[in-house]
Amino acid sequence: MSVAEEHARRLSRGQRMADAFAGVVGSWRFIGIQTGLLCAWVAVNAAAWVGRWDPYPFILLNLMLSFQAAYAAPIIMMSQNRAAEHDRLVADNDFEVNQRVEAEVDEILALLHVHAHLLDEIARRVGDPGDGAGAQGRGPA
Repeated sequence: MSVAEEHARRLSRGQRMADAFAGVVGSWRFIGIQTGLLCAWVAVNAAAWVGRWDPYPFILLNLMLSFQAAYAAPIIMMSQNRAAEHDRLVADNDFEVNQRVEAEVDEILALLHVHAHLLDEIARRVGDPGDGAGAQGRGPA
């Protein structure tokens, strides 16, 4: 199981709700809908088409937006904190994997050095006519 899957499995209901809320509020669709509603609110109240329940300077609208900001900001911060924790766990896991890979690469390099030394030794013995091996009338090429 990956770190991301394990972290997602451990999320509480509130954390999942905060992520979903941040996903909705942090979208262009939300901004478009909210912009449309705000423009309609201002137009209806400025033109007095339905009666002025919130005349200029739109104090009720300001109060509603303040409530929205007061609740949205902490919920979005909860989601960001959870995302930062997830990123930290992924980074820690990557670091551990990198350390293991580095150790394996060091082992492979050590084996390659041993093999290179053995090949040098074999080449030295095969090419040395003084020990009798390979000296059957063949000289160095």
